[in-house]
Amino acid sequence: MPVNPELVGRAFAPTAPYLVGREKVREFARAVLADDPQHHDPAAAQALGYSDVVAPPTFAMVVQDFTLQQLLAAPDAGIVLSRVIHAEQKFRYSRPIVAGDELTGQLTVAGIRTLGGNAMVTCDAEVTDATGAHVVTATSVLLVGDDA
Repeated sequence: MPVNPELVGRAFAPTAPYLVGREKVREFARAVLADDPQHHDPAAAQALGYSDVVAPPTFAMVVQDFTLQQLLAAPDAGIVLSRVIHAEQKFRYSRPIVAGDELTGQLTVAGIRTLGGNAMVTCDAEVTDATGAHVVTATSVLLVGDDA
């Protein structure tokens, strides 16, 4: 089954709130080799004006992943995980993610472009904090291979 073109414009339900933990930020920072003190030391982050450690920019993928799981689980999507390659990623921040944030993501399928028998699916995950304020928009482009 090819990717369903009717996905364009579909907004999925907001994810359950995700509480950003200090140790999760530290673990993620170590994994991506982000060694700046603001990612590990609360005092260093506070000296920069933050309430706690600051997540590296790509940490938004943790929340975006929950939104992408909704898309992949949609029975009418026509997307089979074994045929998906994560082709592109972008982030547009209003402010950094900080330990203690409670974040919710909501995915919208922004576009689908067909290339041969393959499809490029562009998805925007709007990530907001507990007050509903925008934190980051994470945009992914998924390359979905054809059945052949």
